[in-house]
Amino acid sequence: MRATVIHAPHDIRVEEVPDAAIQRPEDAVVRVLRACICGSDLWAYRGEAARQPGQRIGHEFLGIVEETGSAVTDLRAGDLVVAPFMWSDGTCEYCAEGLFTSCEHGGFWGSVGHDGGQGEAVRVPHADGTLVKLPAEAVSDDHLLTGLLALSDVMGTGHHAALGAGVREGSTVAVVGDGAVGLCGVLAAKRLGAERIIALGRHNVRTDIAKLFGATDVVAERGEAAEAAVRELLGGRGAHAVIEAVGTEQSMRTAVNITRDGGAIGYVGVPHGSGTGLDLGVMFDRNITLRGGVAPVRAYIPELLKDVLSGVIDPAPVFDRTVSLDEVPDGYRAMDDRSALKVMIKP
Repeated sequence: MRATVIHAPHDIRVEEVPDAAIQRPEDAVVRVLRACICGSDLWAYRGEAARQPGQRIGHEFLGIVEETGSAVTDLRAGDLVVAPFMWSDGTCEYCAEGLFTSCEHGGFWGSVGHDGGQGEAVRVPHADGTLVKLPAEAVSDDHLLTGLLALSDVMGTGHHAALGAGVREGSTVAVVGDGAVGLCGVLAAKRLGAERIIALGRHNVRTDIAKLFGATDVVAERGEAAEAAVRELLGGRGAHAVIEAVGTEQSMRTAVNITRDGGAIGYVGVPHGSGTGLDLGVMFDRNITLRGGVAPVRAYIPELLKDVLSGVIDPAPVFDRTVSLDEVPDGYRAMDDRSALKVMIKP
């Protein structure tokens, strides 16, 4: 089969690799119908996250079950399924607590020795605990499939950030980051009943999506100017809830400085940089709470799936470019130079 591999920074290739195949009784093989490129994939693409030459890449996909191992009981060939960005057994103590990303037998797509999501097929370990079945009829609805693909990562991650930030009915929310996760954070905040949502971003295409998703205000400034603008919009007090979806020292500092005293920050941006931008003394004095981390999206898929299917939320607009498998290297270049927000792959 063909799959995407990374050989070195800025060297993404689509190559022939061994076919995905059952190796353990708990496995399933999924033929990929939709996959995508994540902003976090760019850290490896830019050489800021280590990868072995020839390692697979990609962690967001949905598709059709082609084969199951002898221990798989909840799935069968022909099922349409979506995969969260990590696999998990669904039975360990952490999974029982809903923290699927800490599963004692879990792992990450594209890790050494495992298939990545950006290919023709994927071997799925612990298939019963990992995969979520989708309605069979969705396979013929291209727009719905696109929205369902977002459940593999960005919609659940945005939701995790909103929960961490304590978004509730009537709250004020500020979102730092205009990538796909930040935009899904806007959508999640709207779904949870936020009254006012301020999106920080300077790219009109992205802030237009933020408005579509429920943002009431847009702040285009950065740094101290952005902090002043947000506080002016909120009477000088800052936001009850702040979503941090970038992961740099500057973005975290901005998040702290636009949080209302007694408020909370939900952080899901993968941390990069020499520091965090956190001053614990400031957070202590102002009673600011910090919650977040790697989103256990497997825990959130069932409830978010219902709302995507019913049309209550539609995350599909975060995908603004579609490529074939052969065009995946072009997709990486487009996301790296910010000419694309989030690239979908149709193998």
